[in-house]
Amino acid sequence: MKPARTKTPRKLVVKKGSQTSLKDPVGVYCRVRPLSFPDQECCIEVINNTTVQLHTPEGYKLNRNGDYKETQYSFKQVFGTHTTQKELFDVVANPLVDDVIRGKNGLLFTYGVTGSGKTHTMTGSPGEGGLLPRCLDMIFNSIGSFQAKRYVFKSNDRNSMDIQCEVDALLERQKREAMPNPKTPSSKRQVDPEFADMINVQEFCKAEEVDEDSVYGVFVSYIEIYNNYIYDLLEEMPFDPIKPKPPQSKLLREDKNHNMYVAGCTEVEVKSTEEAFEVFWRGQKKRRIANTHLNRESSRSHSVFNIKLVQAPLDADGDNVLQEKEQITISQLSLVDLAGSERTNRTKAEGNRLREAGNINQSLMTLRTCMEVLRENQMYGTNKMVPYRDSKLTHLFKNYFDGEGKVRMIVCVNPKAEDYEESLQVMRFAEVTQEVEVARPVDKAICGLTPGRRYRNHPRAGPVGDELLVTEVVLQSFPPLPSCEILDINDEQTLPRLIEALEKRHQLRQMMIDEFNKQSITFKAMLQEFDNGVLNKENYIQGKLNEKEKVISGQKLELERLEKKNKTLEYKIEILEKTTTIYEEDKRTLQQELETQNQKLQRQFSDKRRLEARLQGMVTETTMKWEKECERRVAAKQLEMQNKLWVKDEKLKQLKAIVTEPKTEKPERPSRDRDREKAPQRAVSPPPVPNVPPLRLRHRRSRSAGDRWVDHKPASNVQTETVMQPHVPHAITVSVANEKALAKCEKYMLTHQELASDGEIETKLIKGDVYKTRGGGQSVQFTDIETLKQESPTGRKRRSSTVAPTQPDGAESEWTDVETRCSVAVEMRAGSQLGPGYQHHAQPKRKKP
Repeated sequence: MKPARTKTPRKLVVKKGSQTSLKDPVGVYCRVRPLSFPDQECCIEVINNTTVQLHTPEGYKLNRNGDYKETQYSFKQVFGTHTTQKELFDVVANPLVDDVIRGKNGLLFTYGVTGSGKTHTMTGSPGEGGLLPRCLDMIFNSIGSFQAKRYVFKSNDRNSMDIQCEVDALLERQKREAMPNPKTPSSKRQVDPEFADMINVQEFCKAEEVDEDSVYGVFVSYIEIYNNYIYDLLEEMPFDPIKPKPPQSKLLREDKNHNMYVAGCTEVEVKSTEEAFEVFWRGQKKRRIANTHLNRESSRSHSVFNIKLVQAPLDADGDNVLQEKEQITISQLSLVDLAGSERTNRTKAEGNRLREAGNINQSLMTLRTCMEVLRENQMYGTNKMVPYRDSKLTHLFKNYFDGEGKVRMIVCVNPKAEDYEESLQVMRFAEVTQEVEVARPVDKAICGLTPGRRYRNHPRAGPVGDELLVTEVVLQSFPPLPSCEILDINDEQTLPRLIEALEKRHQLRQMMIDEFNKQSITFKAMLQEFDNGVLNKENYIQGKLNEKEKVISGQKLELERLEKKNKTLEYKIEILEKTTTIYEEDKRTLQQELETQNQKLQRQFSDKRRLEARLQGMVTETTMKWEKECERRVAAKQLEMQNKLWVKDEKLKQLKAIVTEPKTEKPERPSRDRDREKAPQRAVSPPPVPNVPPLRLRHRRSRSAGDRWVDHKPASNVQTETVMQPHVPHAITVSVANEKALAKCEKYMLTHQELASDGEIETKLIKGDVYKTRGGGQSVQFTDIETLKQESPTGRKRRSSTVAPTQPDGAESEWTDVETRCSVAVEMRAGSQLGPGYQHHAQPKRKKP
């Protein structure tokens, strides 16, 4: 097996002006859950504490080399199947809680496919509490003795906190306790046995550094993001059995510090781990879960449990909270349990489940897109806009990625082979996420008061020591007793002295009692006066409270008016957002149309260039053809002129020979009857000359005898008995022209016969070239015509004066008429090597119209 392929780390490109020392990468951890059955096929192997390796299961496609593809992925730390919740908490969540107590924010979310153990990691199971109860336990262990009384801190709808004095907080507590069904859980109530084992954390965990000169308050809220809508899981809806009211979705707002928060979300103040987890459990029952093909209790929404820690310093005396809102420090820990990514063909989802799965996958895809854009901006120095607003999940936590706190992610994977493809996508997302860097949060400012003021003005002595001190002072004020030892029976001095001392002591005691009574009366009067003063103060405070209640009622009316105005503005904003969406869709449509038109123009431009190239080729080809045709015509014309010149030369030679011959007596021209009678005698041929070879038929050879020819001789042609016969070697002789014969040859010759004006048969040999057409056929272009004609010499002129005497050798008489001989010479045509009476015309080919 080939070694596993590991990805080469990409070289980071540092953006100019950025301070890399003040940024930390997103901490990504991996947790592998154990298999449900021991005999299941496993596709994930833990190599070491920072690396896992994915094996391709059997039945999946192989890579190009034919081997199973193995890929390794690295994390900050990998937790195997035997990792406990305590080990995971100490590494991942403990530093986040420590930062929250010191005034810094933190975000922790679990990511993975359905059934990979995300909810178990976050919430836990009976006997094995998850990260959430352990975070709560660590917070309350650290600030337990420094918590402010209930309602000293009061949340508002602007993502901030108000401070109330002790009196206002007391009145608030009395008012809430007087309500029949208090919304705030009480720490005195018994813990619900349903989740008692989850919060029973055996290990004690506490933050190392806690500011003792501050008071703390803990507020929790619980929301879910379902189908890209935000719902408050702690909101109390009035019960209406006839027409139940559906829960209302919440809106995201931005506070004065540009932090995102859920407007109108319920925040509950809690004083112990039990109270906080009871609030969580109440919201958990409202969370949307469903039974799918892959998970019996599959989360259909993203849940966010916020732990908000409020911290305010004590005043200079160390007795009360400093009543300055600017000195309040608010830190928040968000624990997010993401819904699992899933493929619908595996979950067999239909209807609502299918729509839920689509929204879950869309929000997770948006989260992945934001991570990729952040990484690209940081690595390549670009300034692309991160699409936080495409999903409520990313929009809510955009401040964390902009530098408002630490971000930690736990990737939960199921090693079974059926989840191989989904686990591969999760690993790729984790690889992208841990390359994103988040700015380090700034430390909180120091208030400037003297440290240690909580215990500085408090005496260390207890009530028992004070009582002993008063008794000792009283005993020292009495006179000392004399010796009471009687040694002689006649001793009369000891008893009188003792009686005298006791009487003095009694007198002194009586005086002290009288003094004590006087002081008691005085103290009672002072107490009565103090009670009157307290009563007057209470009346005064009650009057102030009434005035404040009036002011509060006026402010409530103002708040209601502002809320109505705010809702109106929100409605207008929604309309503007919808209008913007419509415009953006129109813009995208127009851009698509523009791109389509551009592509169409590009195609037309390409077609035009191809057509121009083809026309240019056709023009070049036609030009070459015409050049060849002109050359051929020039050659034909030159040949014709040469033939004419040769004919003239021959005529002149014959005329010269006739003119220069010596003249003889002209024999009498025989009559016509005698010519008729002697005609048979002229037809008698002379005896053959001995040793002369017999005359052979000469075959006229074509000028293009090297090519293959199609010899087309129609069946109606008449065989001539001329000496000269056309003959082409290696020719295919056909009576009807056909495509098969034309495909095998380059030349074509048609033998055509017709009756001339003098009654003789005239044979024309029409020649041409065979060309292949573009359609796959053949065409013939005629280039030349040869004419074969036979003439009878009986029509030539003779002397008509007298009949010539017969020669002794029986030969015909000579031609004596110069005119007749000249006419015979003039009738001779071009190509004397063919003999008199034959014609050879070179005719140029004609261009088709």
